[in-house]
This record gives sequence, C-alpha cells and structure tokens, in this order.
Amino acid sequence: MKNLNKNPELISKMFDEIAPKYDLLNHLLSFNIDKIWRKKVRKIIEKNDFSNLLDIATGTGDLAIELSKINNLKITGIDISAKMLDIAKQKIEKKNKSNQIEFILADSTNLPLSSDSYDAATCAFGVRNFENLNDGLTEIYRVLKNDGLLVILEFTTPQKKFFAKFFKFYFKRILPKIGKIISKSSFAYNYLPDSVSQFPQNEYFMKILEQNNFKPITYTILSQGIASIYLAKK
Repeated sequence: MKNLNKNPELISKMFDEIAPKYDLLNHLLSFNIDKIWRKKVRKIIEKNDFSNLLDIATGTGDLAIELSKINNLKITGIDISAKMLDIAKQKIEKKNKSNQIEFILADSTNLPLSSDSYDAATCAFGVRNFENLNDGLTEIYRVLKNDGLLVILEFTTPQKKFFAKFFKFYFKRILPKIGKIISKSSFAYNYLPDSVSQFPQNEYFMKILEQNNFKPITYTILSQGIASIYLAKK
C-alpha cells in the first residue's frame, strides 16, 4: 500500500481546488447521510453545558453551522484551506451566525490558540488528513480544558462482507470518477478512499487516543460501518 503524501501545503492546495464543489459533492456522494451524522454530533454536544467549542478542519463550516443551533455556544472553526474558509464565511453571513462562529486559517497540528481554553473540540472528516496524527491529537489535547470533550466523526471501512464489497466498489471506482467530473480534480477523489483505507479505525483509533493521553469513552459505528463517532475526554 502506497504511503500518502499529507504535506500541509499539498493538502491545503487540494482543498482549495475542490472548494467550489465541495459541498455539492459531499452531499451527492454520501446521499445526504453526512447531514444525519453531523446532527448526531450536535446531539452529543448539546447534552453538555459548554460555552465554547473548537471545530477542527472545519472546511466549509457545515458542522460549525449545525453546532450553532445550540444556544449560547461560541464556536471557533479552524482550517488549512483559505478557499474553504471563504465559503464557510459566506455561509455564516447568510445565516446571520457571524456573532456565534469565527474562523481561523491555520494548520490543525500547530494551533495558534491558548492552552486549556476550550470546553470541547470536534473534528469531522479531518483527522485522517493530519500529516502527523499524534501531533494533531497532542495539539487538541493542549487547547482543551481539563475534562474537555473531544468528538471525532470520521470515515471507516465497512466490515460486513456483502456491504463491504459494494462500498469498496463505489468508493474506489464510482466516487473518484464522479468527483473528477464535477470538481475537475482527479487527485482529491483518489486521495479520499486511500486516506480512509489507511486510517486506524474503531478500537485501534481508541487506543491511539489513549496513547495521546485522552481518556477514551466510546465509539459508535454509523450507517453499516461507513463512518464512526469517537468520544474521549482530556
């Protein structure tokens, strides 16, 4: 299996290139299931009385906007792609959420934020893009307050035989072709299935969280194993 190049400049360039079609492709290629997953993350967060939250690899701000439905929660979204954040800012202005959400351009493995400053952190479909997973988790741990909650939503590979075969065919053969036609980027939508297949999943990822000083709570498998939500505390 080839090693993926996750140099921050390359990742930033990739997301800049696909930014104009990113939302369309996300919803199209996931059959809108991604919206249901984000709602699940919001329901986890709203069970707690948090005043501020850091949304890492915020992209075009979909999760941040979903989380802004929680009253009195201040959200900081951070991403490495300037063009993705440009779209995110346009979206929150249209929704009159600029007083609740702010965006910062930065590398998630080198956060320009104070230590022990956030009640919670979320990351949807972003940790697998970290150049160094341990460095990224270390930074998240640093900026969280004691007992701060980390919620990660990430793609996984289905394990049930029939569905796994169907998913692999779709993910490896169909998705890259559709992605290339719409986004004009062949690299991005070939990178996506490769990055998912190489990312540590479920129990393995929970062990990695523990190795990075987090207290793992649980993980939940979603939609026949297409994605999982991981919970951990500082």
